[in-house]
Amino acid sequence: MLITPDRRNLNTIVVLNPKGGCGKTTLVTNLASWYAARGPIPAVMDCDPQGSTMRWIEKRSASQPPIHGIAAFKNTMQATRSWQLRVPLETTSLIVDSPAGLSHDNLREITREASSILVPVLPSAIDIHAASRCIADLLLIAKIDRRDRKLAVVANRTRQNTKSFDKLMRFLNSLGIPVIGVLRDSQNFVRAAEEGIGVCEMPRHRVRKEMAQLEQVIKWLDDWQQRKRGPAVPDCGERPPSFAVVV
Repeated sequence: MLITPDRRNLNTIVVLNPKGGCGKTTLVTNLASWYAARGPIPAVMDCDPQGSTMRWIEKRSASQPPIHGIAAFKNTMQATRSWQLRVPLETTSLIVDSPAGLSHDNLREITREASSILVPVLPSAIDIHAASRCIADLLLIAKIDRRDRKLAVVANRTRQNTKSFDKLMRFLNSLGIPVIGVLRDSQNFVRAAEEGIGVCEMPRHRVRKEMAQLEQVIKWLDDWQQRKRGPAVPDCGERPPSFAVVV
């Protein structure tokens, strides 16, 4: 992944889970719309050949706060790769929508310059197993050091007071990776995606619960420079946490 050199003020947020259908694009678009409303203009780098994030950006009305879209999955002869992947100078938040099924080389490459890595996880046995493999690969293959405090989990499409939710939270709490948000299974996310907006751009009285959880995610992301400089957590060694799946 090519980023404009010496962008020390750029929070590069990689949303990653090799399993498809876990809500990566939903998380990316809602983060992007939040940053767009707050300013300055954010950028979204769509690395997924399905191009869902770029289509969402194309749906946005001209009256909505702008978002700079980068179709990284496309190869073009009209411009160099560095020009195609350029990030606007005023941008301080770059959100990367990763593809499913990353190879080990691509996993290392896409996370190499990340300042924040979010792993969305759904409450099902299949998704829990996929998430455990994803986090193990981040720690062992991509060499993400937990002491850098750049890795976090977002529980997605949850329904509280259900057995599946309880299993998911037990699993996540066993990892030693912070769970920074629990997004509920809500049609508001579906409606927002259809209209090219984020839930933060919907009437506030309809999305209070969704906004409260997204705000927690944003708060953690905004703290990226302090997390980077802060004291290291105790060294747990090179081995990952236990990845036994409770189903």
